[in-house]
Amino acid sequence: MSGPEDSGERAPSADLLTPAEAWKKLSDGNLRFVNGTSSHPNQDASHRATLVNSQNPFAVIFGCSDSRLAAEIIFDLGLGDAFVVRTAGHVIDNTVLGSLEYSIAYLRVPLIVILGHDSCGAVTATKGAVETGDMPAGFIRDLVERITPSVLTSLRRDQHDVNDMVVEHVRQTAQRLVENSPIIASAVAEHRTAVVGLAYRLQEGRADLVSNFGTL
Repeated sequence: MSGPEDSGERAPSADLLTPAEAWKKLSDGNLRFVNGTSSHPNQDASHRATLVNSQNPFAVIFGCSDSRLAAEIIFDLGLGDAFVVRTAGHVIDNTVLGSLEYSIAYLRVPLIVILGHDSCGAVTATKGAVETGDMPAGFIRDLVERITPSVLTSLRRDQHDVNDMVVEHVRQTAQRLVENSPIIASAVAEHRTAVVGLAYRLQEGRADLVSNFGTL
């Protein structure tokens, strides 16, 4: 089986950014989006052609599936810039962990972003289930069960607002990645990757830093 060095996916190592450089690039893109000055980079036909045989993303973004949270738009990104994984409520399972570990081990991405947002439906559903004891049907229950620890932590701190619970869930998700994945933990310890948690504000379009593991 081929390893990270011969997977054929990653562009030459000279293209690698540091975690700090990747964070600045992502932050600058979000600032352009907030200010209404998005440049829509790397979306032309010539750039598309350069990505046929390899990719060189500078960030992996694990965010909620909410339609208002399109990562490439809110960070003003283009083709090949971000490796994106999305689930409702940015809930982690083994396939999510595998996808994130792949981005680190094979693509050598220097920045992992956990992206939550205001008025998250999955967190709101979990809050309701905790308060009423009524669990949703189907596999939605699995989402609620995985978000419940974050909601309970917020309630213990007397934080009853859904947006506060979203921030706590972002923090717990980032911490869980570093604690449960040896691949990610090693990359953070060696300063090859940083893990940041962001809370997206729907009204302003701003992504606020709420958690950080690693050097930025």
